Amino acid sequence: MKNPRHPIGAPWRNFHGRIKGKSLRPNQEAWLAQDLGRLSPGPVDWEVNPRREPISLTDRFGDRQVWLEIGFGGGEHMVHQAVTHPEVGIIGCEPYINGVAMLLGKIRASGAQNIAVYPGDVRNMFDVLPAASISRAFLLYPDPWPKKRHHKRRFVTAEHLRPLHKCLKKGAIFRVATDIPDYVRQTLEEVPRHGFEWLAEGPEDWRRPWPDWIPTRYEQKALREGRVPHYLTFRRL
Repeated sequence: MKNPRHPIGAPWRNFHGRIKGKSLRPNQEAWLAQDLGRLSPGPVDWEVNPRREPISLTDRFGDRQVWLEIGFGGGEHMVHQAVTHPEVGIIGCEPYINGVAMLLGKIRASGAQNIAVYPGDVRNMFDVLPAASISRAFLLYPDPWPKKRHHKRRFVTAEHLRPLHKCLKKGAIFRVATDIPDYVRQTLEEVPRHGFEWLAEGPEDWRRPWPDWIPTRYEQKALREGRVPHYLTFRRL
C-alpha cells in the first residue's frame, strides 16, 4: 500500500496496514476534531516540518522523562501507564484512525494530562525526535505479518530498530509483548543486533508480565484463542 501521506520532498515509505476501519461514531468524530490538535507532540508531518527540525519535548512535557508507545491500538495500555506514572510524559503513535479515536475517548474519561498523540507512522516521529530523548519504549502485540514473505514488514527490522536506538537514552528500556512464537524468534535475533541487550535470567522473565502491566484487548483475544503471551525486556546499550 502506498503511504497516504507523501508530500513532495519526503522520502518514499511504503505503509502496510489499515488507516481506517468502520465508520466512526459522531462522538468519536468530535473527539478527533476537538482534542487531537491540542494533544500533538509537535510539528511532525512533512507538511508542517519539511526540514525535519527536532521537536521540543520540554515544551510539551516540561522536565518529565518521556516514554514512547509504538502502535497503541485502542489506547488502554497507554492511558493506564499515564495514570499510573503521572511523573512521565507519554507519546503514542498509531496510524489507524479508529484506534486514535478510541484512545481520545479513554483520555477524556481518565483525565490524564501527560499524553501526546501522533496519528501516523512512527517512522515520521523518529525523524523529529531528538537523539537520546526517550526513556522507555513499548511495542505491544504488533501486527505479526505471519506469512514469511511479509516478515520484512515487521517492526523488528533494521528500518525501525536503528532509529529507535538513536532516539532512546542510554540504558532506556524497550518492552515487547507478543503471542506469536516466530515474532519472538525474530525479536530475539534482531533487537540485540541493533544495540540492545535482552534482560532475562530465567523463563519467568518472559512468561510473567511486567508489574505495571494491564492486559490489552489483543492479549485477551490471544488468551481466548489459546496463544501464550511473551514479555520481552531489552535495554539500550
